Amino acid sequence: MIRTIITGAAGRMGMRLVALTQATPGLQLSGAVEVKGHPAIGKDAGEVAQIGQVNIPITDDLQTCLSQSDVVVDFTAPSSCLANLEHAVKSTKAMVIGTTGFTDQELAQLKTFALKIPCVFSPNMSVGINVLLSTVGKIARSLGEQYNIEVIEAHHNKKKDAPSGTALKLAEALAEGMDWDIQEVGVYTRHGMTGERKTREIGMQTIRAGDIVGDHTILLGGPGERIEITHRAHTRDTFAQGALRAAEWVAHKPPGLYSMADVLDLS
Repeated sequence: MIRTIITGAAGRMGMRLVALTQATPGLQLSGAVEVKGHPAIGKDAGEVAQIGQVNIPITDDLQTCLSQSDVVVDFTAPSSCLANLEHAVKSTKAMVIGTTGFTDQELAQLKTFALKIPCVFSPNMSVGINVLLSTVGKIARSLGEQYNIEVIEAHHNKKKDAPSGTALKLAEALAEGMDWDIQEVGVYTRHGMTGERKTREIGMQTIRAGDIVGDHTILLGGPGERIEITHRAHTRDTFAQGALRAAEWVAHKPPGLYSMADVLDLS
């Protein structure tokens, strides 16, 4: 059994991770962690996740949980995630990171720490999205520069970062397929007199509305036709199941920074 800690255990993703960890053969919920002062601290993680008592109280003491665990699954906020990663490194425990919204500086810090332990980092743990990430560059390259590339993403109105981490990864994969630098060709939410569209451009549009779990569309528009490839996540379980699959995979791997492409053998 792989002993698994869920950080952010009282959040939307955390609750589903608690529930699905309990339901996954081969995984054992060994800890549920929240930030200091969170109202859920002391409550049973299963009751908070609405699956009934599991006899694991939510705590703010990650370090103690790590002494009796194999892997941490983290869907929190960038600052919390980096603090949790430091604890995992000190305890030499594996980690799965699905947190998004990192600055470039935070991302560099994450990558430095994550190389010291077995760590899977992906802005989207969905199996479908990761298969898409492995193919979109090839599609764009086959179509060529005559086809304009746009990425449109939609999420719920509580999401704090934009564009989504997944949209950024899709744009990077498309740029790589075209042998472009995303820093040079990325255009974010056009406004005003922008002039004609450049050939070497990847447009990114963001929608925030209602309770949309996560939609991502790649539009490739060429002469007389267009291709639209859309992935829709119907529930957060899509991401939770992928993260737990990553947890099983990485728990006993050698130190290194891995992606879902490694987990799914897409590399």
